[in-house]
Amino acid sequence: MNAGISRDEAWKLLQEYNKDPFHLEHGQIVEGTMRYFARTLGYADDEEFWGIVGLLHDLDFEQWPDQHCIKEQELMKQAGISPEVIHATACHGYGITVDIKPEHLMEKILYATDELTGLLGAVALMYPSKSVQDLNLKSVMKKFKTPKFAAGCNRDVIQNGAGMLGWPLEDLIQKTIDALKSFRP
Repeated sequence: MNAGISRDEAWKLLQEYNKDPFHLEHGQIVEGTMRYFARTLGYADDEEFWGIVGLLHDLDFEQWPDQHCIKEQELMKQAGISPEVIHATACHGYGITVDIKPEHLMEKILYATDELTGLLGAVALMYPSKSVQDLNLKSVMKKFKTPKFAAGCNRDVIQNGAGMLGWPLEDLIQKTIDALKSFRP
């Protein structure tokens, strides 16, 4: 699939609208997660496309949080980005800010893992190493069931995403841990 933008151009566009290092890093984390899933789920030929979707998914969040997944559609159209990327990035806000439902497997992966990567990062910070390499399913599930831990991570979205994928929650979490371990220290 053609994204209508290169990875380097996507990174520059993300930096144009996002200055906070946290948001820039989050984009890269979701990019790496999406690339991992593309490779492991049989979409290796579309890995670049999946990665760009992950990188740009929160393009508008820093400057227009109240228009998240809405404003980015306009920004991406202006940048000449493909309708497929625009749809995929917008639908990760399904049921929250937009009524654009994730349809393609890639869109469901983005919807399910966006919040989950944040939760996994918070759990990793609890370890002395602060490394995702030390994450395990049991400790993540314990923290997942503790609403006050990483309270900003929407657990309903994560559970709904697992349901959209037809995966047990534990499988989604383990696969996302594996994704992070493939590219994060």
